Amino acid sequence: MITLVRRAVPLCLLAAALAACGTTETPPRVEATRSASAAASAKPSVPTLAPGPAGLTPVFSHGPRGGGRNVALTFDADMTADQGPRAAAGERFDNPELIAALRELRVPATVFMTGRWAEEYPEQARSIGRDRLFEVANHSYSHYAFTGDCYGLPTVAPDRMRADVERAYAAFRKAGVPEPMPYFRFPGGCHDRAALKEVTAAGVTAVQWDVVSGDAFATDADAVARQVLDGVRPGSVVVLHCTQSAAPVTERAVRAIVPGLRRQGYRFVKVSELVGAVAGRT
Repeated sequence: MITLVRRAVPLCLLAAALAACGTTETPPRVEATRSASAAASAKPSVPTLAPGPAGLTPVFSHGPRGGGRNVALTFDADMTADQGPRAAAGERFDNPELIAALRELRVPATVFMTGRWAEEYPEQARSIGRDRLFEVANHSYSHYAFTGDCYGLPTVAPDRMRADVERAYAAFRKAGVPEPMPYFRFPGGCHDRAALKEVTAAGVTAVQWDVVSGDAFATDADAVARQVLDGVRPGSVVVLHCTQSAAPVTERAVRAIVPGLRRQGYRFVKVSELVGAVAGRT
């Protein structure tokens, strides 16, 4: 998501809607589990960025602008901690048709998954995590904000931020995701220096983006596709959503985005490849 992540009105609408069932509260306490840094040390080939100034969590928003026309499509699988009743009533926070389309089109992608989503859809989480076409990254357990005033989302207490990240990794492992990546996307994209400091011990690289798809609550798939096609540059990270109820036209948009970018000479890669390209230049 870039240096400041509040410029995307569609994401604001999405976060506000996803928070509709919740009020500001602290997510349940969970004992610290194996951190992303431990996972990264167990899998040394996974590229990460060096800590930022004062040892803060590093922030990544796009890959190199030269050296190839690479682009990463990323999909946020959003579900807040308190939306179980809505899922039980039939609301679809998943989008298996979208995942099927990515497989059909042979598009590598990074899925930023909340732990609550993995708990609700463990078979899908496991299937995505075990498919070499994809990589699973962390979008928090609760989808509660890590700053105040973040599109109306409930907030995580500062002393629970690291635990919230690690609880998501625990949910992935329980669902059978074998190698979740040490990448973390802040809910709503909202972060500040304090939040970066609090999650430092989790050993993650924070991943933002530089292209907003506008798929949140969109009804015109062609408009979403045009926004992406017009916005992508070499090294871009595109944010989309894997949440059928909140982003109902994403699959159709992707079916236009993929051939359109391929005609422009773009190659689809996972976030890890872009991070590796940046890390290799430092």
